[in-house]
Amino acid sequence: MAKHLKTLIKNADVVVTMNDNRQEIAACDILIENGVIVGVGENLPDVDQVINATGCVVTPGLVNTHHHLFQSLVRGVPAGQDALLFGWLKTLYPIFGRMMGEDMYVSAQLGLGELALSGCSMSSDHQYIFPNDVKLEHAIEGARSIGVRFHPTRGAMSVGESNGGLPPDSLVEQEPKILEDFLRVVDAFHDPSDGAMLRVGLAPCSPFTVSEGLMKDAAEMAVDKGVMLHTHLAENDEDIAYSLEHFGCRPGQYAENLGWTGDHVWHAHCVKLDAGEIDLFARSKTGVAHCPCSNCRLGSGIAPVREMRDAGVKVALGVDGSASSDAGHLLTEARQTMLLQRVKNGADSMRAREALEIATRGGAQVLGRHDLGSIEVGKRADIAIWDVSGLQAAGAWDPVAALVLNGPFNVRDLLVEGKPVVAEGQLVNQEERMIVERVQKRVARLMA
Repeated sequence: MAKHLKTLIKNADVVVTMNDNRQEIAACDILIENGVIVGVGENLPDVDQVINATGCVVTPGLVNTHHHLFQSLVRGVPAGQDALLFGWLKTLYPIFGRMMGEDMYVSAQLGLGELALSGCSMSSDHQYIFPNDVKLEHAIEGARSIGVRFHPTRGAMSVGESNGGLPPDSLVEQEPKILEDFLRVVDAFHDPSDGAMLRVGLAPCSPFTVSEGLMKDAAEMAVDKGVMLHTHLAENDEDIAYSLEHFGCRPGQYAENLGWTGDHVWHAHCVKLDAGEIDLFARSKTGVAHCPCSNCRLGSGIAPVREMRDAGVKVALGVDGSASSDAGHLLTEARQTMLLQRVKNGADSMRAREALEIATRGGAQVLGRHDLGSIEVGKRADIAIWDVSGLQAAGAWDPVAALVLNGPFNVRDLLVEGKPVVAEGQLVNQEERMIVERVQKRVARLMA
């Protein structure tokens, strides 16, 4: 039998474990075997491969719980730069309609490569457009080429303008076909096992783009197939008004009525949740993907993260689509989360370490990954190594807090399942220059 390669991360200045005690260990080593952490402590013996972490803070890999990777090709479209959510979407829908499978593959490489460089070891994706024979596997193959752990969701839009929805009729799909493809992608790609590199979820796009029937059918299918559910909810005032006008209730009640609460459900944004909805999400163990930069960019507001956390709601971070956040840097999202909660609730309302916890352990919890999110024996080896010896953290008395307070930082090394995805600040499995060239070609076609 072939010998398993062991890797030792050696002499880290501090390891931020994110274990139940939130332990931080100075002068620490981490031993990895076959993708699993098998030792955490001082003076562990050298093995086949040693990564010197002197001058570094080591954390669990960051987890992104909301993205639209296909939007990586439509950053900063001029007509949508200063619009609110609905107007911004209407500007972009015609461009989305021209996208092809190769666009999805290349945009996934760009978005996930950018995330990996920001220390993100696992990302979800919410793909809700499928024009021109596009399939979910185009993004899946893009993710495989980068090497990060991936949790794509098969989204959908089924209610077009002619039926009172927001998207043009040309971008919506027939619901029987949607449900058929839901089943196909789950059966073909979902891996429920510990250490899975790929899981799949179901994700009708939003209350203003799908029918209540599709929401119910998706909820029933998710329970039957053992997969997670994801959608947008309560993103801004327009979203609340639409729900009240069309469904006669607030978004939280809408979700509960249709089977969209529970430990297997997470909603994006939730900027406008009220106290009753926060209590509902806490009781039902429903998760939230907080997207602070996107919420700022679109003028949606400041999500009640402090209130949600205090009530016991599971909260994680999302970079959202690059067309609304214009960047995919997860550590920046952690910083923005902390800053916005301080603006709203005072300077003592969120510590840097809590923001870092939301970005790591919080993301793993929301995505149902109990095998990830902390550095402790038995967990999968998704590990970010941050060099804090340079200008960004020079003068910082607290190197852990510096990851959020200082910066911006890119990761020095990133391991996923114990394998290098970023080494010495560079992507391991793809050349950044080649990704940029592919992106430029696809964007030129879309602009033409």
